[in-house]
Amino acid sequence: MTETTTQPVPAEKTAAPTRHVVVSGIQPSGTLHLGNYFGALRQHIALHTQYEAYYFIVNYHALTSLRDADALRRYSLDVALDYLALGFDPTRASLFLQSDVPQVTELAWIFYNLTPVSQLEKGVSYKDKVAQGLPANAGLFNYPVLQAADILIYGGTLVPVGADQKQHIEITRDLAGRFNQTFCPEDDPLFPLPEPYILDDVAVVPGLDGRKMSKSYGNTIGIFDEGKALKKKVMSIVTDSTPLEAPKDPERCNVFALIRLFADDETRERIAAAYRAGGYGYGHAKQELYRLIMDHFAEARERRRELEKHPDDVMDILREGGRKGREKAESIMEKVRERVGLITTYDRTGW
Repeated sequence: MTETTTQPVPAEKTAAPTRHVVVSGIQPSGTLHLGNYFGALRQHIALHTQYEAYYFIVNYHALTSLRDADALRRYSLDVALDYLALGFDPTRASLFLQSDVPQVTELAWIFYNLTPVSQLEKGVSYKDKVAQGLPANAGLFNYPVLQAADILIYGGTLVPVGADQKQHIEITRDLAGRFNQTFCPEDDPLFPLPEPYILDDVAVVPGLDGRKMSKSYGNTIGIFDEGKALKKKVMSIVTDSTPLEAPKDPERCNVFALIRLFADDETRERIAAAYRAGGYGYGHAKQELYRLIMDHFAEARERRRELEKHPDDVMDILREGGRKGREKAESIMEKVRERVGLITTYDRTGW
């Protein structure tokens, strides 16, 4: 991981929470896929009933690459449906739209003024996305600063993210420490230093072409793909030319890498043994993978179909989540404004 810390943060300048606050978001720039599920969503669902938690659909972030207003609206609601279908309980944690909490962009501006340009120039994610053909706009360049505001404005201490976001969490930690050092008394820091929460065994989910599964590469399998559309994608996964009858190494196969994510230990070992024995083709493995995906999301798929029939209920959930998000964000922004010296003269209680 690229080193981003410019100054060590003294321990006494870190706010120490007594209990974790879990914070994370998903970008609605396209249909959510298996990489999103195993790299983030599955962790979000697992954690949201254990801690105070804020999960948001980062539609501001999506503007760095998406220029279609209808698509952004559709994808934003699709992400909410996916969360709820996969088991998110809105009575236990908050789910909302990033754009429903305007304090986030207010805090981001304050953080811009604390962020060295040289730190952002080292951004691995930024360089990768530009190399993939995304325009090198200021929003993409400053993405980690807005992400830091997303996390810190809710007092986030634990951030379930994909492995490619570790550097961004380092930037968030740096900004928290820099704000504390610049604007807070020695004995009263405002922001804690958040920690990333990453499942190492699924750090990278392979796509159809063997590269990391990503909307940018167009190599994804959607979480709720099914039937012929799903089978067509699975059967198109890139494999080598080893003959059917020859033994194969499952650890070097993209299909098996996906099977590993879905199968229980017994099924995984059975399929791995078949690879090594020979007489087991990649077509056989792809059929197994297709069935595993269909079975894994069967119940969630049915829940999603039912939720789609009640869009007003989904909007009500987002509306209530946004209210809670604004309430939490404003409680922190009041302290931020006071410490940096920003004077406001209008009533924010309506937020």
